[in-house]
Amino acid sequence: MARSPLADAVVRRLREAWEWFLSPTSLDEGLVGEDLVDERGIERPWLHNWDHLPKRSAGAGLRSDDVRLARARADEVARLTVGDDVWRAVQRQGHVDLPSRRYPGLTYRLRIGQRIEVICAPGVSSPWPFPYLCVNPTYPLPEAEFFAHLYLYLRDDEFEVIRVAAPQPWDQSLGGTF
Repeated sequence: MARSPLADAVVRRLREAWEWFLSPTSLDEGLVGEDLVDERGIERPWLHNWDHLPKRSAGAGLRSDDVRLARARADEVARLTVGDDVWRAVQRQGHVDLPSRRYPGLTYRLRIGQRIEVICAPGVSSPWPFPYLCVNPTYPLPEAEFFAHLYLYLRDDEFEVIRVAAPQPWDQSLGGTF
């Protein structure tokens, strides 16, 4: 039995859509696309909804070599952002402590890829009910790069971290980083 021209067109469109979906770049093109790049060619990933990705994913369509390169670049960005002394300290100790400017006796312990730990000096009460603050990036970032973001925010705009951080009773890897 012959199909109608409409049925043939529908089948053709479905086949094209399926082939596009299975192609290696389909997810990047369909979910990211040109809408994230402005007229100057600058990427603006915060304009996209990334909720579809698993928590620790770098994004659809990235190969392990791409992720490895992104992490290496992120280490360099983080080192240049926080400075050699802070970067060496976090590499050597696994963390860097940043005293709060807003709360005397309170220190933020920053670790790459982990929640912010709140440490209080003896006799100092924490403004939060739990010892960890969770702040996740809006879009996927390498852990080291997000560490540098948090460092700068706590150093230069502590109020913004206080505003968005979710106090947590336990430590855990951050979501949205890879």
